[in-house]
Amino acid sequence: MRALLVVNPKATTTSERSRDVLVRALRSEVDLTVEYTLRRGHAAALCRAAAESGVDVVVTLGGDGTVNEAVNGLMNADAALAGRGATPAYRLPALGVVPGGSTNVFARALGLPRDWADGTSVILDGLRDGRHRVIGLGRADDRYFTFTAGIGLDAAVVRRVEQARLRGRTSTPALYVRSMVAQFLSGEDRKSPPLSLERPGESVESELSTIIIQNTAPWTYVGDRPINPNPQASFDHGLDVLAVRRLKVSSTTRTVTQMASLKGDPHGREVLRLHDQAEFAVVSTRPQAFQLDGDYLGERQKVHFASVPQALRVIC
Repeated sequence: MRALLVVNPKATTTSERSRDVLVRALRSEVDLTVEYTLRRGHAAALCRAAAESGVDVVVTLGGDGTVNEAVNGLMNADAALAGRGATPAYRLPALGVVPGGSTNVFARALGLPRDWADGTSVILDGLRDGRHRVIGLGRADDRYFTFTAGIGLDAAVVRRVEQARLRGRTSTPALYVRSMVAQFLSGEDRKSPPLSLERPGESVESELSTIIIQNTAPWTYVGDRPINPNPQASFDHGLDVLAVRRLKVSSTTRTVTQMASLKGDPHGREVLRLHDQAEFAVVSTRPQAFQLDGDYLGERQKVHFASVPQALRVIC
C-alpha cells in the first residue's frame, strides 16, 4: 500500500521528534513518501499529484488548514480518475488525519483523539483493519470545506485572529473571544444587514448580518467545550445554516450564550436556522469577510454553496 504523509512543519502541537516517530510508525505499515509543505496551497498540489499517481492513502499532520488543502487537492484530482470507481470516495485515496494544530475541529468531529500520538495509533489500526468512514463535504463555489464556512461576523473574527497571529500572537480561545468582542463593537453591518440567502424554489431571506454554514457538528471548540450553532449538522446530511438578522446587543448575547451551552440549539426572532440543505447562495450588497474551515479567504459578494454527499473516505 502506497501512502503520502503531508507535514506542515509549522504545526503548533508537534515537534521534529514527534514527526520522526510518526514517520517510523507509518513506514512499518505502508510504502511511505513524506513531503513538507513550503507555502500556502502546497498541500493541495501535493495531494492532487499523489491521487493522480495512484497513491492509496494520504495522511496529514497539521491543523484544519492543512486538512482543507489536502481535501481540495484530492477532490480536484477526481476528474482525472473518473474510470476508477462509482463515486469520488472510492476513486480517491483514503484520508488519514493526525491532529497537529491548535484546535483540530475536523479530527475531533470524527471522534479522533486530540493528542497526535493517540491519533497516530488510530490511523495505524485503521490501516491494518481497513477501517474507514465515508463522509460528505461542503463546496463553496469551486472550493471544498470539511466542517464550516462563514460570511460576515464569523469570518471577520477569523480575519482579526489571523492578523494577530501575523503580529506574533498565539492562537488561543481567549484571542478568539477578544477578537469577536472587538469585531462586534466595531459596529460594522449592525444597522443595515447586507446579506441575503437564496434557495431554489424558496423565498429569499434578506437583511442578514452574518451566516454560519456547517457540514458537521460542532462548529468549533473553545478548549474542551464544543460550540454548537447547529447541533443536527452531520457529515451524513446536507449543509446546516445559522444566520443572525440584526446584531443587537441583547439578542446577539443571547444567541452566543445559547451556542455555548451544552445543548446548543440557538433560537429567537433574530435567528434563522436551516437543516440538511442541498444548495443555496449567499449574496451581499457589499463585500463581506469569507472563511472556510477557519481560514480567511478575503471578501466576497456572492458565494454558491452545495452539499457533496459521499465524497471522501476517512480513516477512523
